[in-house]
Amino acid sequence: MLPVIIFVSVAIGFASLIGFVALSFRPAEENTAEDRLAVLTGVSRKSSGGQGEKGVSLLSADTFDEGGAFADQVLAKLGNISYLMDQADVSVSGSKFLTICLMAGAAGAFICIITPVPVWLMPVFALTAAALPLVWLLLKRKKRMAKFNSQLPEALELLSRSLRAGHSLASGFGLVASELHDPIGKEFGRAFEEQNLGVTLDEALEDMTERVPNMDLRFFATAVMLQRQTGGDLAEILDKIGTLIRERFKLAGQIAALTGEGRLSGIVLLALPPVLMITMLYLNYDYAMVLFRDPTGRKLMAGAIVMQLLGALVIRKIINVKV
Repeated sequence: MLPVIIFVSVAIGFASLIGFVALSFRPAEENTAEDRLAVLTGVSRKSSGGQGEKGVSLLSADTFDEGGAFADQVLAKLGNISYLMDQADVSVSGSKFLTICLMAGAAGAFICIITPVPVWLMPVFALTAAALPLVWLLLKRKKRMAKFNSQLPEALELLSRSLRAGHSLASGFGLVASELHDPIGKEFGRAFEEQNLGVTLDEALEDMTERVPNMDLRFFATAVMLQRQTGGDLAEILDKIGTLIRERFKLAGQIAALTGEGRLSGIVLLALPPVLMITMLYLNYDYAMVLFRDPTGRKLMAGAIVMQLLGALVIRKIINVKV
């Protein structure tokens, strides 16, 4: 019971420290409002030393440049999580996401304490649990990007038909936003709203390609920019890009069918050792714990983990065929 009380006390103290530091770095509300108004109007405010800062448009400014929470600054140094959240369509602030990761890590450490698992595995449990929210975010992003890619041919064909009907490209963006579902409807709608607020079409397309890292969308944006500079039949170009994407989908489906056996073999081979270890812990706990307690057993387990990772990389290299 004493280790549990110590752990809970340390967790509460650590959370209080994080909250205090976040509140310390949080700017005053009135200063934040003045900064945003100044940036929106393009007027730079004078800093305390009398030096003016360059005004940046709020439409093109990065999320972390809005400068609020300490957690956002920490996450910005670790990696631009804001892009991942935008691509996954997750409306969670950086401070909330960091709090979720910390709570998950604390839960993993608590599970290690209350279960008959060696205490030296606590950092592994904590780090694994803390990484679960990030893994969920990456999986959600991957699923949304795949759905966007599957909707892109239909969106390009709709744009092509709207151009042939006499509509402009900007109004075609609005048509795609109103007729198609998320995520492609939301992304094209965002680009359409940016144009209504004064952003040029090239900048809106560039922003959309940054939010959605898709090669086919980059082809579309490049074709539109070149057509605006050199001229040509944009509707025909969009039809050809849509046909190319559909043919790529067919080829990708054939490759997935041919590599299905390899993927299934990889899943079985990678899942067999941990499942067998969990089964042995349940059937004969003392026998399985020798692998953790004995120095030779720990070396063998480390070597097995390294070989598992190498095997996973080799199998992934074999079945991952780029189209």
